[in-house]
Amino acid sequence: MGLFSATEVDTDEIARRYAALLLDGEEVLIAFKTVRDIAFLTDRRLCLVNIQGWVGKKVSIQSIPYRSITRFSLETAGTFDLEADMVFWLAGASQPLEIKIGRGSNLTMIQQVLAHGILR
Repeated sequence: MGLFSATEVDTDEIARRYAALLLDGEEVLIAFKTVRDIAFLTDRRLCLVNIQGWVGKKVSIQSIPYRSITRFSLETAGTFDLEADMVFWLAGASQPLEIKIGRGSNLTMIQQVLAHGILR
């Protein structure tokens, strides 16, 4: 998701900023931001926003429905680690998707959102 680990950001801010991407009634539950990129989990999907180029005019948006995630892994930050890891295996993809998040992130909340989305 970028060069630096992502830190949690306000979900209301992300919901306002990306309102055009969200369906009626879709709720942003948890969100992360690096210097430029953003990842957020809604009650329906995982969204990845990759801001490219020098001025950030080129933007790539991935919308991954929970039904496409076949499994996931969360790894806490160790004593000497600066970040935790989220890894997603997607149906039809040959390589997993990895996102590094800040060590203080709420992994319990992330796990609950993912499990609820994937297992229903």
